[in-house]
Amino acid sequence: MAIRLNVNGKPVSVDVPANMPLLWVLRDELEQCGTKFGCGAGLCGACTVHQDGVPVRSCVTPVSAVAGKSVTTIEGLSPNANHPLQQAWLEFDVPQCGYCQAGQIMTAAALLEKNPKPTDAEIDAAMDGNLCRCGTYTRIRKAIHRAAELTRAAKTNREE
Repeated sequence: MAIRLNVNGKPVSVDVPANMPLLWVLRDELEQCGTKFGCGAGLCGACTVHQDGVPVRSCVTPVSAVAGKSVTTIEGLSPNANHPLQQAWLEFDVPQCGYCQAGQIMTAAALLEKNPKPTDAEIDAAMDGNLCRCGTYTRIRKAIHRAAELTRAAKTNREE
């Protein structure tokens, strides 16, 4: 049975078992390989994507759970990979091994969508559960603050 969903703004239909994890549908069926496999148990955050704007762990989300819904991956975050978080990630040299980066950015994007000026404590709470084996947590926090600044500045420029 075909399952229909919207991935990165495009309607798609996949003919896969209903219980197939969304991660494998994205990577193997739709060739959206930015979303990474980490633990397979929803504990590390490497596979985080947005379902209707809410971060979810795609390794434990069956594709049937997102039928008819919108899914955004790291590839869909911005058309030119120039989202303020992506810019800030590079500015602060956050990436090390790359294992967790897509999940970290997707979780941070959901945070900034809800809270455009988070405190350190709010960032730490939102990012809790996204593991970085390289330990770049301090740089991640700085990059999130910087992305918030970039977003506010862009909004101010649009309003002028």
